[in-house]
Amino acid sequence: MGKPLENAAIHEALASLKGWGYEDGKLLKVRDLKDFCEALDFINKVGAIAEKQDHHPEIINNYRRVTLKLCTHDAGGKITEKDLTLARAIQLLCSND
Repeated sequence: MGKPLENAAIHEALASLKGWGYEDGKLLKVRDLKDFCEALDFINKVGAIAEKQDHHPEIINNYRRVTLKLCTHDAGGKITEKDLTLARAIQLLCSND
């Protein structure tokens, strides 16, 4: 289990994560894609990365919009370095954003 990060550390990290936010105690990324198929492709790529990191984000899909919410369940639903590591890896998929 990772140690929960302080709010200042979370906001400092978010400065380098374009399009990510902090809402309801979770890291948040909303991505609008071209269509449903592109959204599913993105979800599958995120899923593969998350599985390799043994991290399981909340993923919500509504047609072409994908919403990702990250927190560490083992840390009581708080943000840890594990969440930032996953967010950085996902960000590489979003390099065109």
